[in-house]
Amino acid sequence: MIQEPKISILFVCMGNICRSPTAEGVFRHLVEQAGLTESVRIDSAGTHAYHTGEPPDRRASEAALRRGFSMTDIRARRVADADFDEFDYILAMDNANLRDLQARAPEQHRARIQLLLEFSGRTGADVPDPYYGGAAGFERVLDLVEEAAEGLLDTISKTAR
Repeated sequence: MIQEPKISILFVCMGNICRSPTAEGVFRHLVEQAGLTESVRIDSAGTHAYHTGEPPDRRASEAALRRGFSMTDIRARRVADADFDEFDYILAMDNANLRDLQARAPEQHRARIQLLLEFSGRTGADVPDPYYGGAAGFERVLDLVEEAAEGLLDTISKTAR
C-alpha cells in the first residue's frame, strides 16, 4: 500500500517560473537528502496564469543547476481553489502574493498561508522577483530560498517521520 504524504507544501509566487519553482527544486533536494521523500509532498504555483504550462525561466534553472538543484520536471500552473484544502503549508514569496492568497483562501485555511522567509527568521521579508534583473538577482533568490528551506525542513522534519 502506498502511504499518502503526511505533510504537503506549496510554494507560490506570481508567475510560477522564477521564485516558486526555485523553492520547489531546492526544497525537494533537501527533502530527498533527509530521506523524507515519502513523507512530504512538494509543489509550486503562481497567483497569476501568465506562464501556465511553461518550464521555469532559463536563468532560474541555470542558476539552480549550478548549485545542484534540478527544476527540469516543473511546469508553471496557477493556484487552484483545491490547493487551499490540499496543502498544509502555502508559502508565498512576497507580501503581494501573500495578500492575494489570503484574499482568495477560505477563511478556515488562511492560517496555512505565510511568507517563506519566515522560516529563516526574516519576519515580513520578501524574496525579490529577479525576472527583470540580471544574474545576481537569481543568485540572491537562491541564497534566500536555501536559508528558508533549511528552516522549513527543520520545522517539518519533527512531524514528517
